[in-house]
Amino acid sequence: MPARCVMVLGTTSGAGKSWLATALCRWYARQGVKVAPFKAQNMSNNARVVAGGSEEQGGEIGSAQYFQALAARAVPDVRMNPLLLKPERDTASQVVMLGQVDEALSRMPWRARSAAVWPRIAQALDELGAENEVVVIEGAGSPAEINLRESDFVNMRTAQRARARCLLVTDIDRGGAFAHLYGTWALLPEEDRALLAGFVLNKFRGDASLLAPGPQQLQALTGVPTVATLPMWWQHGLPEEDGVFDDGSTLSAAKAARTVAVVACPRISNLDEFQPLKRVPGLRLVWVRSAAALAALGPQDWIVLPGSKHTSSDLHWLRAQGLDRAVAAHAAAGGAVLGICGGLQMLGEALVDPHGIDGNAPGLGLLPLVTVFAREKTVRHRQARFAALHGAWSALSGVDVGGYEIHHGQTAAHPQLQGDGGAVMPEGLAWQNARGNVLGVYLHGLFEDAAVLRALFGTEVPTLDATFDGLADFIDTHFAPGLLAGLVAPRPST
Repeated sequence: MPARCVMVLGTTSGAGKSWLATALCRWYARQGVKVAPFKAQNMSNNARVVAGGSEEQGGEIGSAQYFQALAARAVPDVRMNPLLLKPERDTASQVVMLGQVDEALSRMPWRARSAAVWPRIAQALDELGAENEVVVIEGAGSPAEINLRESDFVNMRTAQRARARCLLVTDIDRGGAFAHLYGTWALLPEEDRALLAGFVLNKFRGDASLLAPGPQQLQALTGVPTVATLPMWWQHGLPEEDGVFDDGSTLSAAKAARTVAVVACPRISNLDEFQPLKRVPGLRLVWVRSAAALAALGPQDWIVLPGSKHTSSDLHWLRAQGLDRAVAAHAAAGGAVLGICGGLQMLGEALVDPHGIDGNAPGLGLLPLVTVFAREKTVRHRQARFAALHGAWSALSGVDVGGYEIHHGQTAAHPQLQGDGGAVMPEGLAWQNARGNVLGVYLHGLFEDAAVLRALFGTEVPTLDATFDGLADFIDTHFAPGLLAGLVAPRPST
């Protein structure tokens, strides 16, 4: 492989692989080399639309690899995350291969799927390696899952094919970091151990001198040095890759001018698009799972129903928690409600599923809409302009917005309820109720658009580019001098 490859492995999920890989992408890009990210398989309902899909539409990759591509100053491409698993329930996922849903792979047992997909994944890696000078590779989970070793292509099989120099990162804040590092090393076969270039202690709080003699003893046992101790850094600016890991708002409800409450349904998707709201002055962003939390909101606060990978299931959960009544009460009192993609579908009158894609369900009845699930998924970038809005969302009138669509549902006005509201964006991308306080949009990425933030809040937030530079500065400060450059230095000839 022409490119030199650096791989970030983790002792566990959540150790810090994604953000460290993102930081490395920007650090190497700033050295003037051509960089691309790669992750063989990602499991996440946070996805972005990128190049390399069908002729008519784009393709999907995990959001982490999308951000890593931007950090690398590269055009995001489906080859950067060739296999994406989007969980629909605890025992099943939709399989996206090279950007497109593959129903045959979705039905295939996991171990059999591994053998079927590896040739295409290896080809994607080889192509990126031929087109770039450095490839930053992210692993998944742990490389030492011995029950999965024969079918695990995401970690050491990828590392061996790329002949990658590997960093093994662990979350020291959880405790047991040295045992995690040593245990992972001990369970790897010798040929895989040979690829480990360094251990990384992540999320450390306190005096780093207290770690001694742990790193020295670990190196004596393994031959692998500890090359960085990274301090705990909550506000690095990247969204969490999976799940809602909320570290709490920096504002109390009493001090906040407005609270934005995002309903954290079990199948929530694309939650990363709310990250910019954490940086809006005077705004408090919270994740909500109870009716009591919504009942505590004031009339100035917003409720957001986010995207969902399985809208009918999340609607059932919403009702079981009593959240449907809380959302309806907030809207009845004049409070603002926003639905995005699956959230928009929930706000309508009904979900109709003739093909067994998602499920039939009654909606919340806050917008005069009906959604019918189609076999084919809409996956595309869009630019559109809001028409004239009124009430709580009037600031968006005439605003041009860029975003992306990922949905099976096709939504239209209910033929008997059209007087209760109407479309406020072309081609059925957004609707508002007659009162003006409930808005539904199909476009993801609303709060990532600077024009939308200026219109709604009269402010700017730090750009993604500034976030990536901050990550690169952070690792430049905390890694051993020369270590990062040395990882991509040519190997001595033998």
